[in-house]
Amino acid sequence: MILKKSLTLCIVPLVILTSMLNADELEAKIENLSLQNALELVKKDNLELKIAKFTEQMKAYEAKEAEGHRYGKLDVTLQAIRSNSAGNVFGFKLESREATFGDFGAEEFMNNMGAAQQGDMTAAGRMYSDPPENLNNPKARNHFQTKFSYMVPLYTGGKLTQYKNITNALHTMSKLDTSKLLNEKIFQTTKTFYDISLVDNYILNLGSIIDNINRLDEIVSNMREEGFAKEIDQLEVQARKAEAMSMLSQATFNRELAYQYLSFLMNSDVESIQNVSDMAPMPTVVKEEVQKINLDIRKAKLGLEITDMAVKLQESNFLPEVGAFGEYGSADDNLFNEFLDKDSYTIGVQAKWNLFNGGIDKNNLERAKVENMKVHEQVNLAKRGICLKVRKTMTEIKSENAEIKSLEAQLEFANRVYETYQAQYQEGISSISDVLIKQSKELEVLLKLLTVKNERNTKIFELNSIIDKGDEI
Repeated sequence: MILKKSLTLCIVPLVILTSMLNADELEAKIENLSLQNALELVKKDNLELKIAKFTEQMKAYEAKEAEGHRYGKLDVTLQAIRSNSAGNVFGFKLESREATFGDFGAEEFMNNMGAAQQGDMTAAGRMYSDPPENLNNPKARNHFQTKFSYMVPLYTGGKLTQYKNITNALHTMSKLDTSKLLNEKIFQTTKTFYDISLVDNYILNLGSIIDNINRLDEIVSNMREEGFAKEIDQLEVQARKAEAMSMLSQATFNRELAYQYLSFLMNSDVESIQNVSDMAPMPTVVKEEVQKINLDIRKAKLGLEITDMAVKLQESNFLPEVGAFGEYGSADDNLFNEFLDKDSYTIGVQAKWNLFNGGIDKNNLERAKVENMKVHEQVNLAKRGICLKVRKTMTEIKSENAEIKSLEAQLEFANRVYETYQAQYQEGISSISDVLIKQSKELEVLLKLLTVKNERNTKIFELNSIIDKGDEI
């Protein structure tokens, strides 16, 4: 029986409700909230939108990072070393511009040569056979080196340009994702406002029906006192009243759930709202405008641009890369000692060109081209799919408009029939069962009208999301 069906509007998914903050953790309650103010609060305070905004900012930094590779890299290195290794000590002295002939054993050589000239043949032999002591067994030496190194790409075949373009496009894509999420939150907020207004209207109508039942109960009670009604008649009326009260309780509970969901969307506790019309206005739809501003189509087009860049990026693997480097520094056995007197520099250019890598670059290029063709078809699919969805949604809205008009007429008729049967019951023409059946029909039409209005509003909000180009937050 239709009266035993529970009201299905405004039911919030449990997975969302379980993630909501407790009421005492929220800020002061908001009362008499308008839809416009609610949308502003959602843009400013919704937690999912804040997270999306952080993601968008990270994409912006990634784009700047890609741009930064074009300017090369400058490093400064400071080394502090102590060693008694013959090779290291001699190298330290060379870097410090302090190497002398004495390091090669010149003093020992001259001493032996002088002895040889005096007839000491043993000394003459040592001139060529004995290794120089200063060179092979030097004293330990400190070495402090400060070096500035700069490397910059001069030509990469377009790699860096395409990396920069792709990361910029991904940043734009993240903005579109944020706009799409914002559209979704606007849809959810607006729908919840209309749901609450519909339920309030339903509760108002249900209250009128309960008042009618109370009057009927009073009539039956008076007629029992005069002997014109039976106890079973009053029991039937009271049973119907209990059923109507149960529906009122269900509707009140659903309204409470809707307020909880609205509070979750705005990250603030909402106590009451300014009710809106129970029929959302129909938006104006222009096909050309939809294809131009729809977020899904714009994302698909941007994805196509990214795959174009990816093809160019793979083509750059067949071109040479040229880079330049430069080093400037100074070294001594004391830190920063005579820095400019002992400085040195090195500059150079390097070119690299891959000639063969087993066909990997060729296959990657072909794969990028195929991906580009696939995304091209996805753009066409997105355009046709969105247009189909718009036409289908508009047709469904027109159908529901006609059904709402019919149900409103049925509701008015059912109410008049009920009043007629109630009068006939008082005159003894109709039974209490006939009266309650007519009232059941009135409730059935009322509930169906509410359901169809909710479905119509939902489709209108979906249509608004499709044709909305997205707002900045």
